[in-house]
Amino acid sequence: MNKFKKRATCSPMLAVLPANAVFLALALALATPTYAQTKDPIKIGVIAEAQAVAGSSIPLAAQLAADEINAAGGVNGRKIEIVSYDNHSSAAESVRAFQRAANEDHVNAVIASYISEVVLALEPWAGRLKTVMITPGAASDVITQNIAKDYKHNKYTFHGYLTSTSIADSVCDSAKDLLVKDLKMKTAVVMSEDAAWTTPLDAEYLKCLPKIGLKVIDHIRVSPDTTDFTPIFNKIEGEKPDVIITGISHVGVQPTVQAKSQEVPIPMYGVSSQASNSSFWQDTNGAVDGVLYQAVSGPDVAVTPKTLPFVAAFKKRFGNFPSYCGYTAYDEVYYIADAIKRAGSTDPDKLVDALEKTDYVGTIGRVQFQGKDTPYPHALKIGASTITGLMLQWQNGKQVNLWPAKVANGKLKFPKFIKVGSAN
Repeated sequence: MNKFKKRATCSPMLAVLPANAVFLALALALATPTYAQTKDPIKIGVIAEAQAVAGSSIPLAAQLAADEINAAGGVNGRKIEIVSYDNHSSAAESVRAFQRAANEDHVNAVIASYISEVVLALEPWAGRLKTVMITPGAASDVITQNIAKDYKHNKYTFHGYLTSTSIADSVCDSAKDLLVKDLKMKTAVVMSEDAAWTTPLDAEYLKCLPKIGLKVIDHIRVSPDTTDFTPIFNKIEGEKPDVIITGISHVGVQPTVQAKSQEVPIPMYGVSSQASNSSFWQDTNGAVDGVLYQAVSGPDVAVTPKTLPFVAAFKKRFGNFPSYCGYTAYDEVYYIADAIKRAGSTDPDKLVDALEKTDYVGTIGRVQFQGKDTPYPHALKIGASTITGLMLQWQNGKQVNLWPAKVANGKLKFPKFIKVGSAN
């Protein structure tokens, strides 16, 4: 207040102006810095498992998207700045990073993690700090169920990847064609890591597999700390199922390598998050050959006109293909930018409003969110007109898409030690 008084008494112009004009002049003067701030960068925080096989693609893909948007002029002249935090796969570190992002670095939105436990830990903080958060890879249905239970406080969280239930349904849809129809398979063992995201995944597996003609003869939950899968594979071999339906994300290397070294004659089919990264062939020394995994996009699969250009740009810049959550992180930067442009603001409530109206064709399909009155608010809409998912297989060092047929670029092929009847 003293500064304003000093300026008022020292300015000859203000001294001769009427009182109303003085207040108008002061208001204009105070408004000037606000106008300048509109040219400040739009900050998007990225909290990710930068050293993990699947998570490493998240910050890289986000930066690529930001650079492309900035090269095209930004958002209403404002540049996008990516502020990255490596959470070392820790929920506690992720919470600290989120608090720093919101309170100190003043980000306008956060893209966070492919680990469900991490996103579930961050979800209440997104509400407390009123900061929009989108996950590029976590799958637990509980994330969106929390929004349904308390929309007012949890509305700032959006699910930028498929829910576990949707993933299981996609696996069953593809298995109906590839396993039951083509290979005449009849029995399965479900093998998943014991984690938050696999609880709803397995529950849906146990419902949808029998419906497509695959009888589940065993259901095995393995600890993420498991280092020796030999007894597990021995047990499964003794039960002689036609296929192992998987739900693995953090234990991908060990079971893949050991299945090959033991020459387990049963194919693995389902979710293997690490297998979505093109480095997984090298990570397993080729043991991933023949493994089938669900994803939303893949190399050489033109899901939309944007998919292959993104893959090519990522490969050129970073030397490898993105993992499944690289595609989603890339798309998320684009539709966050689009939402800010449509909202005309970075105000969190206005941004939530705009994101709820998202209708964006990205690398994984047409992105739309389920409504606030559905059982899964802010979950991606799934279907033929939005996102269907894919089923890919590693073959001789390449990721080949087999399903749906309209975007398939290969046929089933297994190593000799895997016995699947007509496939060999």
